Amino acid sequence: MSTLSVEMPAAAPAGPITSAGHAQLGIAVLVGIAVIVLLITRLKLHAFLSLTIGSLVLGAVAGAPMDKVITSFSSGLGATVAGVGVLIALGSILGKLLADSGGADQIVDTTLARAGGRAMPWAMVLIAGVIGLPLFFEVGIVLLIPVVLLVAKRGNHSLMRIGIPALAGLSVMHGLVPPHPGPLAAIDAIGANLGVTLALGVLIAVPTAVIAGPLFSRVAARWVEVAPPERLTPQRPSEELRRRPGFAATVGTVLLPVLLMLVKALVEVVVDNPKDHLQRIADVIGSPLIALLAAVLVGMFTLGRAAGFGRERLTATVEKALIPIAGILLIVGAGGGFKQTLIDVGVGQMILEVSKDWSVSALLLGWLIAVTIRLATGSATVATISAAGLVAPLAAGMSTTHTALLVLAVGAGSLFFSHVNDAGFWMVKEYFGMDVGQTLRTWSLMETVISVTGLGFVMLLSLVL
Repeated sequence: MSTLSVEMPAAAPAGPITSAGHAQLGIAVLVGIAVIVLLITRLKLHAFLSLTIGSLVLGAVAGAPMDKVITSFSSGLGATVAGVGVLIALGSILGKLLADSGGADQIVDTTLARAGGRAMPWAMVLIAGVIGLPLFFEVGIVLLIPVVLLVAKRGNHSLMRIGIPALAGLSVMHGLVPPHPGPLAAIDAIGANLGVTLALGVLIAVPTAVIAGPLFSRVAARWVEVAPPERLTPQRPSEELRRRPGFAATVGTVLLPVLLMLVKALVEVVVDNPKDHLQRIADVIGSPLIALLAAVLVGMFTLGRAAGFGRERLTATVEKALIPIAGILLIVGAGGGFKQTLIDVGVGQMILEVSKDWSVSALLLGWLIAVTIRLATGSATVATISAAGLVAPLAAGMSTTHTALLVLAVGAGSLFFSHVNDAGFWMVKEYFGMDVGQTLRTWSLMETVISVTGLGFVMLLSLVL
């Protein structure tokens, strides 16, 4: 079966590593990660620079020639950007079209108009899940916050009962469902099948979002009670538009890339013949590049034109969508460089050799590594990419479904307990008008519920698939 993959540099050196080598590599990993954590959290250095420096330190402590370390980092960065960079750009364009055209507002207004009081938390998690498919987490927060505040105020709802489900829907999509950068990069690093990972990711994401959203929000609302901050209710983008795209057209455009990828996965399962014409066609239209490109081109008409955008406005929207992703691309690329450095100095092989005598499941190990990096760095994307590189050797010999589950285990671990070193923590705190303690008891615990619940479903599926 085809996977989302690119040619990568040669991996770890052949042959077993000595026990002394194990100790040195273990120290190198700890020092490298510690340097990254120190630079990001204490010195407030950009994650791209921190990952670059941490990769060089890792190689130096591991005793590798520096010219080889530089080559490994550069190759990993280039391969990662080549594999997911265009997809991130296309996803950003689609998200910008969705926001600027008023399509996101159309989804929100239509859904909320049909939802009663008790159904409102369920409506919010649904809205966030659909809108969160093509949007980066931070963009989704900015887009949904006005809706959350307005609904809570006008409907006299608890802010936590409305806000937590929205945040859960966005966060679950960010960590578990491609085409978000973290899952895409993990698929690339581990060599998982995109369609299978997407299908299983959606299967796990739905009940996880329900548990961490509408259900957990009942608990959060009892622990924390805050009023919607008046000063943080900005104008909605579509208020300046004369017309907006229709509900059905908007939802269809957002779901188009997901449907195309799922069609590809379904055809592969049913046909399972790479030479068959139907499967070859499905492989093309269901590839992430074509699926997202198709959604962007369709969105220019169903979203942009429907909102009255002319050619100049569409061009401006595309340009504005590409500007903010430069930093994301560099971070994701540097994460790929760090991952490749880990592999090339022999860390991946070391983990494979050491863990073969453990009774710990590879899925649990991937989750634990991602949790550790997430707690240390605060970045879900960095945790996903780094952990995926470390556990990639464990995927050798795994079935297609279990390889996909390894990606999802890493993704679930990357969401564990957001705290003060995570930018998302402070965004939620300020937007919802909470103090640090309240944010820890609501947002941070919600992220932990997502992480643990996601792992639970991954382990359950591993028993039956």
